[in-house]
Parts: sequence; structure tokens; C-alpha cells
Amino acid sequence: MGKSSTKKRVVADNSAGGDEESARGRLLSAATRLFCKNGINATGIDAIINEAGTAKTTLYKLFGSKTNLVQAVLESEGKQWREWFIASVEAGGGSAQTKLARIFPALKDWFREERFYGCPFINAVGEHDKDLKQFRAIAMKHKKVVLAYIGKLAGEMGAAEPEMLAHQLGLLIDGAIVAAMVSRDPGVADTAGLVACSLLPPSKLKKPKRAGNAPAELMAV
Repeated sequence: MGKSSTKKRVVADNSAGGDEESARGRLLSAATRLFCKNGINATGIDAIINEAGTAKTTLYKLFGSKTNLVQAVLESEGKQWREWFIASVEAGGGSAQTKLARIFPALKDWFREERFYGCPFINAVGEHDKDLKQFRAIAMKHKKVVLAYIGKLAGEMGAAEPEMLAHQLGLLIDGAIVAAMVSRDPGVADTAGLVACSLLPPSKLKKPKRAGNAPAELMAV
């Protein structure tokens, strides 16, 4: 019996790290879905642990507090979105102009997804005290990375003021996301895309093809 007990204890010790990592992943996944769908303030700890199939003590052991869990969700979501955004815009190569033209068709594809609930950063800042710096800082860090990437493309395209153009496109992106969340109409991306085209230098402008003829590589955010 002693050997058997020792063997079980060793197995448990060796799997502890994996179990913890699995629990962390389940908690992040559950919290992400519930926060995005129902709102952060409307989602309690009990709902998260029930969805994740973990104990409350596990959540506090891994994250310390609900606020820290929200921060982890935002950082994780931001990283995944940025990777998707950049990969989508870069897909198929082409000129900087071509890559910028992929932004709004991709947003439209995102808006069509069943689980599109808007931007988690906009939602998080909107839900909380506007003087709360923690979530605002994470949102601004995310936005700076996105704007820097768009600004780089704008510079390669030959825009006179790449940073200004990046901010203009960023405002259109944010506006389209909020409008799509409220209206549930993916078509708002088309309108934002038309406005975006008007911001590009006429000599550089290439009107996008009709949606029905758009190549697969135009799927981006």
C-alpha cells in the first residue's frame, strides 16, 4: 500500500502544473465569453467558475481577484486580435495600399460572426469608472500597437502625414465596431470603408471590387 500511495502522490505532483495551466485556460476562456456577451459588471465570479468547471479557490489562486482576471482577459484578447489583424492585412502580400484596403472587408467578416460582441477594450472602459486607469492603460497599449502598424503602412504608401492617417482610420475602425455592435449590421463596415477610401491620396486610390468579386485574401480586420 505504501508504494501505491507514493506512486499516486508522484503522479499528482507531476500533473499539478498541467492541471493548473488547464484551469487557467478554462477560466480565461469562460471569462472572455461571459464578459464579452454579458458585460464585466454583470458577470459574477460564480458564473465564471461554473462555466469553467473550476473551484473559486482556483480562480483566486491563479488570478488573485476578478480585476486581475479582467486584465488577463483583455491582454489575452488584445494579443490574439492584433495577431489576427496583422496576419489578415498581410495575407496575400501586395502594396501598402492593397493591405490598407483589406481592413474594412475584414471587419465585415468579423461583424458577421455569431460571437461578435464588440471591442472588449471599448466595452471595459465604457462599463467602469472613467477615472479608472488600469483598464484604460491596457486599452491604450493595444491601440498604440494597432495604430503604429497602420501608420507604418500609411508611410509606405506615401501618405503626407502617416500618423494622422492612421488615427483617422483608427477612428473609423472604432466607430464601425461600435455601430456594428449596436445595429448588428455588418454592412456598416462597407460605409466605413468608403470613407476610408476618401482619405487616401487620389493618385494612390484604387477602388475596391464589389463584395461578390472580392478575392479570399481580402478577408481581414
